Amino acid sequence: MWGDKKQDAPARTPLAQQPRSNATTESPTYGEVKKMAPLDSTYSATSPSGGTARLGASLHVKGEITGNEDLSIDGTVEGLVHLEDRKLTIGGSARVTADVIAREVVVYGNVKGNLRARDRIEIKKDGSVVGDLTTARIMIEDGAYFKGSIEIDKASEASGGGGDTDLEKPAYTRATRTTAAASSSASD
Repeated sequence: MWGDKKQDAPARTPLAQQPRSNATTESPTYGEVKKMAPLDSTYSATSPSGGTARLGASLHVKGEITGNEDLSIDGTVEGLVHLEDRKLTIGGSARVTADVIAREVVVYGNVKGNLRARDRIEIKKDGSVVGDLTTARIMIEDGAYFKGSIEIDKASEASGGGGDTDLEKPAYTRATRTTAAASSSASD
């Protein structure tokens, strides 16, 4: 009676003695790591210089973000975002309390801070920006919220951003100097 049950159970042999018929044809253990990669269509395995980095909705960053790749923010950022020659996309769930410097800025979420874009700034219909904008081109869709000032910076578009001309200074600074120069020449 006891002997019959032992015969039903398969005999176990050490791993080294087991035949290798299926073990070598299956994918190696390191291949399983690829199965863990995100299935998100925004995930990109391209090089850092050409890809788009993504800051997820559950992430909170305090400090300075600098880099040389496009960035998409869906989380919370407080501080400074400096992507001089790249595009910054602020997603619909993003909460950004920061000054931003980039080539192009597209806002779907909420931003409190000054935006400076060498090329253009877009505020989409559900976007909200409270701060001053400095750019060569601006687009604000119907339904977007904006509170602040806009300075169209033609100098950076025409000269590629080089030189310290009077046009690169805030408009209120130029107006004060022009008024002061005009009144001093009128009194002479």
